[in-house]
Amino acid sequence: MIYLYATLLLFANTSAWIATVFTLPGNWVLVLFTAIYAFFLPEAQPHVSWTVVGITLALAFVGEGVEFFAGAAGAAKQGGSRRGVMLAIVGAFCGSMTGAFFALPIPLIGPVIGALGGGAVGAFAGAWIGESGTGRTHGERIAIGKGALIGRLLGTAGKLIVGAIMLVLVTVDSFW
Repeated sequence: MIYLYATLLLFANTSAWIATVFTLPGNWVLVLFTAIYAFFLPEAQPHVSWTVVGITLALAFVGEGVEFFAGAAGAAKQGGSRRGVMLAIVGAFCGSMTGAFFALPIPLIGPVIGALGGGAVGAFAGAWIGESGTGRTHGERIAIGKGALIGRLLGTAGKLIVGAIMLVLVTVDSFW
């Protein structure tokens, strides 16, 4: 029976990890599912240890830092203002949701690609709009938006890599 529970945890955590693509707090949900599992099945063998829960919690913070700093650094590196960086973050979230929605008709991979592409375009648009009225030329605004787009893609990739490490760690601990 414990392997059934571990399999359910694997599916739940995989779903949470995939949610990260949509700029949702997937890594945090993965930590939550893992903590609930460890709390309710402490005596089961094999089980998820609280040490692993703590490590996944620390890794979730690392993933957030990677995503935030890569996204912000992309626009800031090109000379973007705070307003441009903040609107790039908002644009990435809105773009991810919109891209995922419009790509729903494509089975399985469509929403993932839509969310990634929409998030990147949203980050670009947010940074570009955020720099309007600052006296920057059109070319400078394009460069700042491009930096936000690239930073967003790299940040999401970094956060997904950290989430994959978390997923593997929890899965190994829950099955062995």
